[in-house]
Amino acid sequence: MSARAKPVSVVDAIARDLRRAVLSGELAAGTPLTEWEVAKRYEVARPTGKAAVEQLVYDRLLVRDNHRSARVVTLGAEDVRDIYRTRAHIEGEAARRLARARTDVPAARAANAEISALTDDSVLEVVGPDMRFHTALVDALGSPRISRMYGSLVTEATLCMTQVQGRHLLETTLIAAEHEQLLDLIAEGEESEAVALLELHLARARERLVRAIGGVAQSEAVARP
Repeated sequence: MSARAKPVSVVDAIARDLRRAVLSGELAAGTPLTEWEVAKRYEVARPTGKAAVEQLVYDRLLVRDNHRSARVVTLGAEDVRDIYRTRAHIEGEAARRLARARTDVPAARAANAEISALTDDSVLEVVGPDMRFHTALVDALGSPRISRMYGSLVTEATLCMTQVQGRHLLETTLIAAEHEQLLDLIAEGEESEAVALLELHLARARERLVRAIGGVAQSEAVARP
């Protein structure tokens, strides 16, 4: 018997489209998003709009303060640093353990091949395969719990990466080259070098974004977790 695809509810479909709008920058940081506006935009009942909004509040893409209307989250410098440093702790340990076992990660290589096929002008197209690359490294550990822990960061990490790329802060060719070098170091069993490269890779994106949003950036060479 073939498995049937689970139907997507109206709430889930609306939440997915709103998530896309936030992550693409169509809905800018600080933009209010009321239940009524969502209901009107998608021609649904208010409770349906409210349920979709609550999904994005749960994902931390929307914030709601003191029972006010939800609005698109605005990431400050410390938010960005916390997200990237948390990523570095999880991904750094993943790189260390994968290198210790000299692991090849086909899913990460496939994601990086997508990035390599893009040009430096394809800034936002990089975001999807970039997140798949980093997720593949963590998933290669084979631990469902670590993958779930990392998965809880993916939405915020994607929001950061969208802002990095939307501001043209990183060249596509540099991203792809460092990814390839990282995979080679892991496959060759170079633990320390792999972790150091990963930390530098994330620190560069973090500090350039911090500077772009008005924070005081640290030196990329020393701003590791």
